[in-house]
Amino acid sequence: MGTTRALRDNDEFVRVGDRRQVVDASLLQHTERLNRKLHTVRDGVWCLVGNGLSNQTFIEGPLGLIAIDTGESVEEMQEALDEIRKVTNTPIVAVMYTHFHYASGTTAIMSSNPVSEVWGHSKIETNLRRSATEIAPAYGRGLVEQFAIQMPVDGPDGNVNVGLGLAYRMSRHAPFTPGHVPATREFSEPSTISVAGLTVEVTPAPSDADDSVTLWFPELEVAVHNLMWPALFNVFAIRGEEYRDPRVLLNGLDHLHSLGAAHLVATHGPPISDKVDIARRLRNYRDSIQFLWDQTVRWTNRGATTEELAHRIHLPEVFAQDWLTQQHYGVAEHHVRQIRTGLFGFFDGDTSKLLPVERVEHAELVIDAMGGLDSVRSRCDAAKESNPRWALELATSLVDHPEATDADNEQLADVLRVVARRTTSANLRNWCLTKALDLDGTIDMSRHRTHRITRRQVGNWPIATSVAVLRVMVEPDRLVDIDHHIEFDIDGERAGLHFRNHIACPTNGATAESKVTMSRATWTDLLCEKLTWADAVTAGDVKVSGDVNGVTQCLSALDHPSFAGSYE
Repeated sequence: MGTTRALRDNDEFVRVGDRRQVVDASLLQHTERLNRKLHTVRDGVWCLVGNGLSNQTFIEGPLGLIAIDTGESVEEMQEALDEIRKVTNTPIVAVMYTHFHYASGTTAIMSSNPVSEVWGHSKIETNLRRSATEIAPAYGRGLVEQFAIQMPVDGPDGNVNVGLGLAYRMSRHAPFTPGHVPATREFSEPSTISVAGLTVEVTPAPSDADDSVTLWFPELEVAVHNLMWPALFNVFAIRGEEYRDPRVLLNGLDHLHSLGAAHLVATHGPPISDKVDIARRLRNYRDSIQFLWDQTVRWTNRGATTEELAHRIHLPEVFAQDWLTQQHYGVAEHHVRQIRTGLFGFFDGDTSKLLPVERVEHAELVIDAMGGLDSVRSRCDAAKESNPRWALELATSLVDHPEATDADNEQLADVLRVVARRTTSANLRNWCLTKALDLDGTIDMSRHRTHRITRRQVGNWPIATSVAVLRVMVEPDRLVDIDHHIEFDIDGERAGLHFRNHIACPTNGATAESKVTMSRATWTDLLCEKLTWADAVTAGDVKVSGDVNGVTQCLSALDHPSFAGSYE
């Protein structure tokens, strides 16, 4: 069943799941590894798999229980607590985070068992804010596309798994109440600490997050980590992320290998025990990553373009023998492209990418060269099953054409479904099906293409953060000949934006020529689209001193419903 290719040539391995999902057989089997189970790793160590995207781990020390990672929500973590209480009543005395992704259910512990020790990397809070501010629309849209959030549960397009877990959020955990508690004890360098009476060696180990750490419990011969997943490591995330340099990951994997652990407990997937088995499989895992990096550099040095790399570099058969290095999450052909881009940037020497034709014009030219719309539609239909890669190119050109029809959208959706059923990758399947559902009108992704700021976010941000995020909403054509500096005074907290040269530059507000004063409640209503700027000014909820028209003109340049169009 193992394969070194993420997209099969035909439907030989296509199966139907128990909820009628149409999917590759190996991805269907992968679900069995991710099913819900509280694993007893060894005496005093438990790992709950299948309760969400990530695991929750519990380690018992002389002074009490350590909870490691708290999931995506209070409800998720409460379910983990219910499970652990079936096997031990030892009180929780400490919480530890492996990285910022799974630190949002901690208040489930605090509500009945206040814990003063919360350990985590010093970058966790910064990383949590980053994903919710400037890049929030793209980041959130990527989560929806990659993790099957808007896909149906049943039927051909139904979710099977998300590669690292059964689901990003389990439906039974709704309404997914956030419950993050910041670390009270931070680390950023290799450290040896005492937690719950146990020695813990903490080693920074960047992987899919730069705040990831490996936690080594030498007395128990247990390592808790975010390095070796139940699938080939995701150098490239289809949802979009910063470059994950494989060389840095290799350092973490080599350190993990050097520990000689008897038990490995990952943030995802089932735990692994047995020193010999761990050493062998961990070595092979790290070698799969080195192979991708080395061969990408080798062929780049020889002049290969990004697309050539994707088709030239394939994982050797040795890596198809273990589910740890299967392409059930990301895909190798994406990873090599990301490595090349991370090292050298987007331009790969392909002359067609030097000064490319604008996308719509390109579609018109290609379709005209191939004999017109009907000719390309026919070619696309013929290639859908035999060559879906080519059909994707043709169908995309049709959708981009100014005379595209709903039928063209549906044709692209059909091709995406062929790719979805033939791929071993959960990420690729989920992305393709989400895009197909959006194209055929089953779901509407438009709300994920704009900022959707929530009250909780504004309440947690410093005013400087919520003011600064506006800079990525500027419509530059509305700032012609504008040079105006505005100070925002919101319940005594001050920040500024200097509108100039078609940008909004964040400042501390000093030397501003105009000043805007309001309460945090009014500011929150404005950002959350519950109040317009014009109505707030008319009601007296906002006071403007200085150039009132200048302030309004600047804010009307923001691509935000509360401000846009407020100046005529």
